[in-house]
Parts: sequence; structure tokens; C-alpha cells
Amino acid sequence: MQKMKRFGFFATHRVAAALACAAFVALAGCKAKSEDAITIGGIFPLSGPVAVYGVECKNGIELAIEEINAHGGINGKKISLISEDDEGNPEKTVNAYKKLTTSDKVNIIIGSLTSGCTQAITSLAQAQKVLLVAPAATMESITDAGDYIFRACFIDPFQGTVGGIFAAESLGAKNAAVLYDNGNDYSVGLKDNFITAFQGRGGDIVANESYITGDVDFYAQLTTIKAANPDVVYLPDYYSTVSLIAKQLRAQGVNTPIVGADGWDGLTENAGDEVLNGFYSNHYAADSSDPKVINFVQDFQKKYNSVPVSFAALGYDSLYMIRDAIIKADSVDPTRVRDALVQTNGKYVTGNLTFDSRRNPVKSAVMVELVKGGDGKLTTVYKTTVNP
Repeated sequence: MQKMKRFGFFATHRVAAALACAAFVALAGCKAKSEDAITIGGIFPLSGPVAVYGVECKNGIELAIEEINAHGGINGKKISLISEDDEGNPEKTVNAYKKLTTSDKVNIIIGSLTSGCTQAITSLAQAQKVLLVAPAATMESITDAGDYIFRACFIDPFQGTVGGIFAAESLGAKNAAVLYDNGNDYSVGLKDNFITAFQGRGGDIVANESYITGDVDFYAQLTTIKAANPDVVYLPDYYSTVSLIAKQLRAQGVNTPIVGADGWDGLTENAGDEVLNGFYSNHYAADSSDPKVINFVQDFQKKYNSVPVSFAALGYDSLYMIRDAIIKADSVDPTRVRDALVQTNGKYVTGNLTFDSRRNPVKSAVMVELVKGGDGKLTTVYKTTVNP
């Protein structure tokens, strides 16, 4: 929100003149606002089953804002964030969007985190020419709504392909089982592309099992998977469900490697030994030797006392991408910022980034492994990079 300027009148001014001026200002509306602030809207799951994603992303954005403002803001203007909690619920995402654009009058928004929630607002943003940057919505169709929709993450076809390549080439798996959420576009998309990549490298899918969102008992599916004796199990879902499945999988004596995607971020704080021998595709590795990553991780740890997961890095990069585009456009007009954002070509925490014709980032993915650190707590270590 922009601050209202203070209008001072000399004591000798007549009351009538003051009232006339005030009436003019009321009619002029935004002319009475100052131009010394840039407000960004944010929509995140700050509560609910995937709250780790939203909290981390918001923390990454706020760290970026703190850094930018400490160095004078953008062209002398400070940045502020108005954030809304959608609880990972698409209907609440729409409500949050309407509140930000109607009540708060923002026209640049970062969010939401999951693909389903983000998809719920892309058409609205496009129709209203609101610039929307999705930090982590990996479903391929997210940017279909139009040219005001961008994302900071790679897309599911690439991520699923990375998982299939890694399973076949790095793990040497010949037979794979897949267990996925049939009601979740994210999970289905990853599964499809994993299968294509794995089979394309000579692998066989020996079990292809599904469940419904909210299921907590996977005994029947895991019994089938155990009987198929796979070399690897692919679990494309979010961390809370993956932890539950992994516990039941290990309880049945299946100790083969498990592979997943960026939805696994959060397992280090929400799982145990059941996810060891687990690997997942991600947007960055916190133990990277890249100076940008080192500085980001150190600053994040100093501020929040925790190692940032990929959603923090994606939020951080989203804000810096917008910052760079505003500077290039020399404007906060969403159309001009959009035109500048298309031309992005730079190095960020999650990699060297340019956009393709559909405003999807062209950048690499990493594979990380879940291990126990020296303190006995779960952590991740970098395994390999897969380029687009």
C-alpha cells in the first residue's frame, strides 16, 4: 500500500479552500498517494498440510526484501509484502487474490505454491493484467492462461524426466514401481514423465499403483509393489504423504531406493529413518559451492536459524527477478514489468535463468539424497545435476 501524502496548509488559509482541496484529493484518488513504496502481493499456504512450503517461500521473499531495502530499495523506493494464507485450498487462493487486487490494489503477485492453487487464479490474473509469478507451481499448464503468468521453477515434464534418468542411469535400476495420487495433477504429471524417461532408457515398470488424496492406508498397493520386487520405487507426492507411505513401505521390508520430486522438500523436518535411501529432484542444493547459494544459505540461517529448503530459494529468486525487471523497465506498471521479465537472463540462487516462449524457466535441476548429518538429524546432500 502506498502512503498518503500529508497535505499542509498555512494557518491563514481559509477553511473553505482547505475543504475544496480535500474534496479534489478525494476525487483524484491515487493522486493523493505517495510514490515512495512498491507493494508486492503474496499468496502462500501458511497453514494446512503443506504449510512448510508457504512459510519457507514467504521467509525467502522477506529475506530478499530486507536485503533490497537495506541497499536503498528499487530506485529509491522501499518494497513491502502483503501476504495472504490460502491454506493450500484453491477456493481460498481465489479469495486471497481478490482481496489483494481489490482491497490492497496490488498488481504484482507472487504465488501460490502448489499447482492446483496457482491454476485457480491464472485466468483472473491474465484477464486483469496482474503480473503473477508462481515460485513452485510445476504443472505444465500453469502458464497457458497468458503472457502475464510466469514461474520461477522448472516444470513437471522436466522434473519427472530427471527422476527417470536418475533412477536408470545413476541408480542402475532395471525395474521400477510407481505409487501416485490419482487425484493430484502434480503427482500424475510426474508419474507419467518418470515412466516415459525410465522406459526410454530400457527400464520396466513392474507395478503402477495409485491412491486418492487423503488416503492413509496403503497396505494393498504396497503389497503389490513388494511382490513385484522393484529396484526402485517412485513416489511423486508432497512430504506429508511421502513420509506416511515410506513408513508403511519400510514396515513391509521394502528397503529399495525411493525417488521423488520437489514436493519432498520438508521431509528433513517431518520424517525419520524411513526416508533414508531416498532421492529427489530439486531446484537447488543447500550444500552447493556456488557463492550465491553459500551467501543465501548463510543469510537465511542467520535470520531464521534453519537451512532453507528449495521453496525459500524459489521465493527469494522470485522477488529478485521482479526487482531486476522493475529496474529494467524503470516502472512498476505490470505490463512494462512483464515485458522486462521476459528478457531475464541472469544468475540466481536456483541457477542461471532465462525464459522460454511460454515463460517457463530454462535451467538445470539437481538430485539430492536424504541422509543423517553429524548431529543425527536428517539433511540433504547434493548428488548430481541434470541440465535441460
